[in-house]
Amino acid sequence: MIFKSEATEEEEELTAEERRKLERKLKKERKKKEKQLMREAGISIKKVEPKKQSGSELALAYLTSWSENPDEWKFQKTRQTWLLLHMYDKEKVPDKYFTILLDYLQGLQGNARDLTVQKAEAFMKKFDDSNAEDPNLLDKCERIRQVLQLLS
Repeated sequence: MIFKSEATEEEEELTAEERRKLERKLKKERKKKEKQLMREAGISIKKVEPKKQSGSELALAYLTSWSENPDEWKFQKTRQTWLLLHMYDKEKVPDKYFTILLDYLQGLQGNARDLTVQKAEAFMKKFDDSNAEDPNLLDKCERIRQVLQLLS
């Protein structure tokens, strides 16, 4: 049996690191007991995490910000990259945003502009070779033509 005076002497002998470990351990045990009591009482605790925006939502918000609030807009390479990768997909970049994206592409510079033109030309060649009648491919092809006309 340990007396209170002996327990405090042992705590005083602990180093700072050992004291932190002991405090964390005791805190963890307290939380575990609290959760157990809550469960027994029938009260459920669920953490509600805020919904994170998807890449498409963030990229489209970035594009909207560029067009509506140019003073507050800030360049973000990841958003631009996402837009350039998905700009031909009507589901990911709806027509409403594609017209804004075409305006955005006018200011595209350097390597990003060159790569966009190269990829568009490669896509166009691929579609010309396939002779597809699929409406999705035709929409994609039309978008590619618009981008090539704008950047060439």
